[in-house]
Amino acid sequence: MNTILSSVRILKQALAEQRSCIASVYGHARTLVETLPGTEPEFQTCLEEIPDSFYSTRKNIFSTLFQSTYQLLDIAPARRHLYGQMIHLFRIWVTSADNLLDDEDKIVLPVQMPGSSHVMRQVVALMAADRVMNCILDEAVRGGVIRQGHLLNISRRSLQVLLPSAAQEASEEAGVIERPDPEYVLRTIHKLKTGILFNIPFMGPEIVEDKIDSGKMAQLKTALLDFGLGCQLLDDIRDMARDYVEKRHNYCLSALFTEHPEAYRALSLSAASVEDRLYQKHAAVVLPAARRGIGLLQSALSVLMEMGLGISAAQTEFMSRKMFSVLDLGDLDYA
Repeated sequence: MNTILSSVRILKQALAEQRSCIASVYGHARTLVETLPGTEPEFQTCLEEIPDSFYSTRKNIFSTLFQSTYQLLDIAPARRHLYGQMIHLFRIWVTSADNLLDDEDKIVLPVQMPGSSHVMRQVVALMAADRVMNCILDEAVRGGVIRQGHLLNISRRSLQVLLPSAAQEASEEAGVIERPDPEYVLRTIHKLKTGILFNIPFMGPEIVEDKIDSGKMAQLKTALLDFGLGCQLLDDIRDMARDYVEKRHNYCLSALFTEHPEAYRALSLSAASVEDRLYQKHAAVVLPAARRGIGLLQSALSVLMEMGLGISAAQTEFMSRKMFSVLDLGDLDYA
């Protein structure tokens, strides 16, 4: 994957642009999360040094893919920089919210605070990201990149585009009582949970760009939606045990419930833990899901190839299959 992102011209440029956008976001955040002079030393906060890993190819595969679409749409560099910063802000919002919901600590904004501060660090990250967006939008208006009216619309829409995904997450907080049809999980639940997040890169261009090829953008949106659904299918394979224990929607669990009810009922007697590799025991539903996931990934990348991304058919297949190791499924024999 690293070789492709460093050798394909558009992807190489997109990765460089995204790293610049990330650095800009952290630069703004650094000035925002410092406590005022005179604060007692034990209660001061600041932004820690940003690890080099935050800029790595592996951590920015999706963002690089998103950033590349701006070149395919012939968007000017200054606005690509603005939209790329917003991509990273959305990552902070979504990851910090997930951390709060799932009691995790995947750090995307390393705020240094007293104690372990797991919850409050996520809260501060969310608030800081909101202020950073105000800063970058103000800069864009002052620099003539966007108009004042664009600023207001982007600010409003940045929340609205996340609300359906937030509502879906809210519907699972009390736990899933019944397993719906797997197609409903894929085309409704996962479209809201993950698919629309892969369309977030187009929020800014839809508001600002008045000379964009709308047909081309629609094709790119569909392709990235499919890419997101393909990734979510692979996530569902990996997270079968966790989603069973935590009573969350899962395509494979719904398929097992619908197609192999006895095997599903046996799960209640297995004392599964969230760390189990449950997918290794249910090939009848896992392998079709894996093949469907890779099919969605390949078809999405094929569309990007046809639209000028600069990758070959062989590279689309390689990149699709590489997602298994990227998403921690390297031990799955899905051939």
